[in-house]
Amino acid sequence: MSGNEEDAEDAVQETFLRAFKQLRSFDGRSSFATWIYRICTNCTIDALRLRKKREQKRVTELEDAETGILSRQPSKEPSPEQLAQGGEIAGRLGPALDTLSTMERTAFVMRHYEGLGIEEIGRILDVKPNAAKHSIFRAVQKLRRALEPLMEGVR
Repeated sequence: MSGNEEDAEDAVQETFLRAFKQLRSFDGRSSFATWIYRICTNCTIDALRLRKKREQKRVTELEDAETGILSRQPSKEPSPEQLAQGGEIAGRLGPALDTLSTMERTAFVMRHYEGLGIEEIGRILDVKPNAAKHSIFRAVQKLRRALEPLMEGVR
């Protein structure tokens, strides 16, 4: 969900710290795994919000006072010869995932990367199953649109 291994590790650590501190508040209405998973989801969402704030601050700091133009380094995208079709998709999937809302990205990752069912995703995200299903559907549609240019040469 975080798109970054270090952030994911931090979220896992924070999850277990919060779970340990709040263990007495676990009331058994859901499974323990669902409870832990929800804590992890909240930690990850908190980390994503914090990362977004830090990135916005960096962009503001990089603005040139005179021109207002961002000073960015050119990206080092590999040439088509260096990447196979699968590598290109993988390279574009991360940024495409970043364009999704937090709910869409979380639901999509839970469903397609972690293999969770719609009902369980709904419980973890504290939404109705139809809302979880709709979030996954919207995420898939957005990702298809974002990755569609890669598929034109394959057809």
